[in-house]
Amino acid sequence: MDKMRVRGGKTLSGKVSASGAKNSALPILFSSLLAEGEHVFHNVPRLVDVNSTAQLLEHLGCQTEFKGNTFRVNVSRPKEMEAPYDLVRKMRASILALGPLLAKYGHAKVSLPGGCAIGTRPIDLHLEALKELGAEINLDSGYVFGKTKRLKGTSLIFESVTVGGTENILMAAALAEGRTIIENAAKEPEIVDLANYLNKMGAKISGAGSSIITVDGVEKLKPAEQDIIADRIEAGTLLIAGAITGGQVTVDKCRPHDLDALISKMRESGFKIETTETSMTVQPASNWCGVDVTTAPHPGFPTDLQAQFMSLMTQATGTSVITETVFENRFMHVQELSRLGADITPKTRVAIVRGTRGKLKGAPVMATDLRASACLVLAGLIAEGETVVNRIYHLDRGYEGMENKLRALGAEIDRIA
Repeated sequence: MDKMRVRGGKTLSGKVSASGAKNSALPILFSSLLAEGEHVFHNVPRLVDVNSTAQLLEHLGCQTEFKGNTFRVNVSRPKEMEAPYDLVRKMRASILALGPLLAKYGHAKVSLPGGCAIGTRPIDLHLEALKELGAEINLDSGYVFGKTKRLKGTSLIFESVTVGGTENILMAAALAEGRTIIENAAKEPEIVDLANYLNKMGAKISGAGSSIITVDGVEKLKPAEQDIIADRIEAGTLLIAGAITGGQVTVDKCRPHDLDALISKMRESGFKIETTETSMTVQPASNWCGVDVTTAPHPGFPTDLQAQFMSLMTQATGTSVITETVFENRFMHVQELSRLGADITPKTRVAIVRGTRGKLKGAPVMATDLRASACLVLAGLIAEGETVVNRIYHLDRGYEGMENKLRALGAEIDRIA
């Protein structure tokens, strides 16, 4: 099992490009199940989760080809409508096969999903919404069984904002009979990217990016071609990497407007950040102050950047209060940061971070999930001595060649077996 070794003390500088967004690529890849024929996707990141998606699509009878960052899916009618446990357990996004299979073929058997251990993340909102569209849903032996003659449009309101639920229903409703209105829909940029691709396929979707999305079902969709948007979480992580080391780093091929909440908090902390339509640059700072952050669904502060921002706040002057409202178990990185010398007091969903600038010391640490992995790598960049991050396979699920990008900026970092 690979580990990441980081030797702290290097000031990062230079330019680095963001990859395509994992959280956009996965649902869009699954949406290909809605239309037989060849789909072509560009700017797809080379990640473990993308490979897992390819394996699941191939199990469902698709042919896939991944060259460079172009991913092709040739879809034909599956011989069986089952997404088995051995494939689905690797990532939560596998549940996104459910909506397309039900809508296109009328039945599906999908294992309950796996993924990062950051909370319960139930799929009940997905299932209840599919029931409202007319699907018969049953749970048995760890599988979701769904069937329908044809889904029928309806008006539904999500009890709480759910990104995956919104994606599943968007795909299912695209082929449903009549109009579907989704209220309290997720507003993430990845939702908009999915809706744009579905519309290219012939769907009739409006309102994506707002809390109310309208889908007028059509009889048939056709394959199309799409460029995946830039990964805002990776871009934010790289921007924080430059900031925490006191360097000048430009992240290009990104979408700064997707990161308004992060940029606002970094400026409040004392960083000077310049942006263009496709890039953002953090200027060197020798001192920054603690700021309070509360995670929230988009356009609020992203929960997927909470851990990385916490690393930044360990080097601030003063105290920060970080409140996690999205997931109930997303402070597992706190104990590992403490091993490096950080002064953090977790209290259920609130963490109090007291700045310990220059006092972190390298040590072996354990990554507990995808974003915690990035958080620990960032802390290692400014810790004295050597930090070894174990269970780095989490990082490979969501960051394309992170060590290569950081090394190109001047970090002393390498992967060890």
